[in-house]
Amino acid sequence: MKDNFRILVVEDEEDLNEILQFNLESEGYLVDTSFSAEEALKRDLTRYDLLILDVMMGKISGFSLAQRVRKEMRLDVPIIFLTARDTENDLLTGFNLGADDYITKPFSVRALQARIKAVLKRVRAMPAEEVVTSLNIGDIVIDFESKRLIIGDKKIELTRKEYEIISLLAKSPGRIFSREEILRKIWENDVIVIDRTVDVNMTRLRRKMEEFGSYIRNKPGFGYYFEI
Repeated sequence: MKDNFRILVVEDEEDLNEILQFNLESEGYLVDTSFSAEEALKRDLTRYDLLILDVMMGKISGFSLAQRVRKEMRLDVPIIFLTARDTENDLLTGFNLGADDYITKPFSVRALQARIKAVLKRVRAMPAEEVVTSLNIGDIVIDFESKRLIIGDKKIELTRKEYEIISLLAKSPGRIFSREEILRKIWENDVIVIDRTVDVNMTRLRRKMEEFGSYIRNKPGFGYYFEI
């Protein structure tokens, strides 16, 4: 048994689903299958050590399913995409969504098995990430559980975007984030947002932080960073 690794295969081609399940179970994996993203979403995805997702499926694509897994469910389960498309844009989309590997059709089962072993070996070798519940920087405390900013003994009332901005900057002090990167990370699902939106929110955030607002610095032409 492969350390009892449990794999979910989400593939709308019934024959391929059966072939993958048979061969992977022969290798000792515990394998479940779904014929659509909708069906997969009805499962408890926290039970799986690996997701194998077909990209082109019905109403919800493999890319959309992966986005839900990463953004909404916040699961870091490894993902391997299967697709008949091998364009550079598709590859970039897959990896930007947090894919661990990407294999194009047609492929050999042996090749997929080798990719699976490599991904699981890599993940198993990674040290467990320490869960950080708060960040303390001098008189500033960012509580990630209650999603609050506290300065001294004062709770600062922030909007959701302001909280996400200060959390983003403070987690990587000294690192410069361009306006475009901040927009992508904080406003990823908003349709109409302009660069000026970042500046407006930074101004409000600095004002609310009063004298500590000077910790948020701007390097003209580059972006914003957090510095004590």
